[in-house]
Amino acid sequence: MKVNTCIGCNNFPCLDINTNCYVVPDKEIDPGTIKIFMISEAPPPDKKDYFYASANSFYMQTTLQAFHDAGYNYSAIGDIINSGIYITTAIKCGKTGYSVSATTIDNCSKILEQEIDLFPNIKIFLLMGDVAIKAMNYIAKRNSGKRVIPSGSTYKIRKEKYYYNDLRIFPSYLQTGKNYLIEKSKRIMIAEDIKEALELIFT
Repeated sequence: MKVNTCIGCNNFPCLDINTNCYVVPDKEIDPGTIKIFMISEAPPPDKKDYFYASANSFYMQTTLQAFHDAGYNYSAIGDIINSGIYITTAIKCGKTGYSVSATTIDNCSKILEQEIDLFPNIKIFLLMGDVAIKAMNYIAKRNSGKRVIPSGSTYKIRKEKYYYNDLRIFPSYLQTGKNYLIEKSKRIMIAEDIKEALELIFT
């Protein structure tokens, strides 16, 4: 299955996005093998830096580093997928500013929900950053009437256990972008979250 042939945005209603950066994963994936669903923030300004573009793409380099920090020496997106991990973004178009509006996150969460439904054997969600956390909360509120992750600073809430439809949810930090390379404390927490998530699957 190629996800970009199954879901997508048709009318681009959002006002604070760059549609030139629009991208949905196009790699061939066996949906039944995916156990961990990792949600990042948004596509990069240059599609060459997207997760599935190449092993040398900037998003892939920082993501691989995050897995290395967690003790998993993957060398390419194929290694990650073969371990049962799928990576996507909460919004499918590029950002035009530093932040993303609630309306845009809500709009894109509907596409994200369709994307999640493609994978029948998900056990864990890794929410990498505030946009991913907000998107998951929108999905949860539509289906259950309440958010799954409480408000508050991520470092304060991340040690609690959260579930959506009996699936474990890890609120974490964004593993892409230049800030990832310089914010050592967040890198440590990202590695801890990835390690705990993978240990739940592999042990």
